[in-house]
This record gives sequence, C-alpha cells and structure tokens, in this order.
Amino acid sequence: MSGKVIAVLVGLICIAAVGVAAEPSSTVAFGEALAEDLETTPIAQILAAPDDWVGKRVRISGEVSGVCSKQGCWMDITSPDDSTLRVKVDDGVIVFPQDAVGHQAVADGTVEILELEREKYEAWMKHVADEEGRAFDPAEVGEGPYRIVRVRGVAAEIAGL
Repeated sequence: MSGKVIAVLVGLICIAAVGVAAEPSSTVAFGEALAEDLETTPIAQILAAPDDWVGKRVRISGEVSGVCSKQGCWMDITSPDDSTLRVKVDDGVIVFPQDAVGHQAVADGTVEILELEREKYEAWMKHVADEEGRAFDPAEVGEGPYRIVRVRGVAAEIAGL
C-alpha cells in the first residue's frame, strides 16, 4: 500500500472512532418499567402540598444530585427550579449507581411522608450527613414537625450511563 492510501485509511478510522465516541450513552432502567399512563409531576408541586400526594403514584424527573454511598438504596432528583425529592427503594432490590450523579433521571413511585420524633429525626439527619461524608450538627435539626417527604420508588430510568 502506498503512503497516501494508508493515510486515508488512518483518517477514516479516526473519523469512525470519533463518531462512535460521540454517540449518546444509553438509558439504563432500574426496577419495573415506567408506568406508561403517568405524566411528570413537578417536584415543587409535590413539596408544596405533600399531604395531597400521599399514597399517589407519581413520576418525577430531573438531575440526579445524590446517591446512597452505602447500598445505592436512594437517589435524590433535583428539578431545574432546585426542588429536590428523594427516591427510596428497598435495599438490594434496586441499586442506583454512584456514577448516576449529574445524569438526567425519571422515576415512578408512591409519595410517602415519614413522621418522626425529634430523636429519630436527628438520628436520620446524622445518618444522611455520614452518607454524604460531612459533619453533622444537631443544630441543623431545628424545630418540628419532623417529616420526611419522599417517593417510594418502583421504577427509574437514568440517561447517559
């Protein structure tokens, strides 16, 4: 082969490699399939009146802003308006990967509110701080009521993994 032919072949291989690298990553599904009949509910709408949503199946979407570092049993989804809602799944049933942070996600599940006594809420806040690798200050607990609003997740899709 001539040098010119080899140069052209090398160029084509480089173009092909760039094309493959530029292909968008796939979407990875976790748990059940997303419910086809659900429309996305804004996270801020759920947080504004969580009692109205308890027991209802919802779909939320946004950027994954956190994932449980111990077992992958929850992920936080933050919408463009900076509202954040945690999607909690049963330990080991669904495992969200740490590298999901920064990727877009859609999740379905049922809204639930956990009502806690101060002592249990403080222990939970300490647990969250430990998972996030930060120091816990009991002053951040504040005054009650001590409620955790979250989505009990059954299905999720994360783009770009």
